[in-house]
Amino acid sequence: MANSDRYYTPQDSKDAMRQIEKLFNKYKDAPLTQELVDYHQNLVNRLKTDIMQAAKNENVASRVESIESMINVMTRWLQIRLSGQPFNGKMAGFKFVADNAKPSFKRRVHKIKGGGNHRASRH
Repeated sequence: MANSDRYYTPQDSKDAMRQIEKLFNKYKDAPLTQELVDYHQNLVNRLKTDIMQAAKNENVASRVESIESMINVMTRWLQIRLSGQPFNGKMAGFKFVADNAKPSFKRRVHKIKGGGNHRASRH
């Protein structure tokens, strides 16, 4: 297996940010181990150095702000998880999105014989 096949090579900084976001969302609920903390710190370090520099070279100000947002979310994740609490949320669009949405139930409104606005949902 060639090294080019083994490692992911992003095309630009946004591609790298998407990949890190996808990886973060995969391991955010995993049990905390030293290996996971090291892996997480490596990703945060990549964001701070390589990807931040690439975004600055591409002259995209909004991407630099998105990287800073990602770094804030990822450092907060580590603090919350090290304190022993669950991290209720995920990263979407390079920002934190809360997972506290209530479940929605499908409901078909069906007029059953009768007049007016009397509606009944059939289960």
